[in-house]
Amino acid sequence: MTRTELAEVVVREATPDDAEPIADLYTLARIHAVPMMPAALHTNAEDRAYVARRILEPEVTMWVAESEGAVIGFATCTPTFLDSLYVRPGHTGQGIGSLLLDVVEATHPDGYELWVFESNVGARRFYERRGLVEVERTDGSGNEEKAPDIRMAWRTAPS
Repeated sequence: MTRTELAEVVVREATPDDAEPIADLYTLARIHAVPMMPAALHTNAEDRAYVARRILEPEVTMWVAESEGAVIGFATCTPTFLDSLYVRPGHTGQGIGSLLLDVVEATHPDGYELWVFESNVGARRFYERRGLVEVERTDGSGNEEKAPDIRMAWRTAPS
């Protein structure tokens, strides 16, 4: 898919039927993200079980970017946080993450926060270009991977 083919990408709210494709994309993306991100600590089966539970939580909204019936990206949100945003390897750099972030920003008009690994320089640059700012750095002792991370925030300008 090229940048000019983005019209073929549909972003929609995920359904429970999307749990398995979302989990599989997450597993694949985490494998391909090393060393920008620490290696994932869970198996694909564990990822599938987690996403199947999480997609049913009332305070969680998941969005999928879909092309030709395949999930090629997803974002997971709570009312105040963007918990995850992943794009299928081979589809990055084509505007899919931006489409997902457009939806997150439209559905979070008062702003949101996220955590990103310090080592994930590409994601940090992407979020900075979108107007997120760093608000906290940690040594990683509070995350599963024990890797340094950064809390970033996006806020709309006061009217």
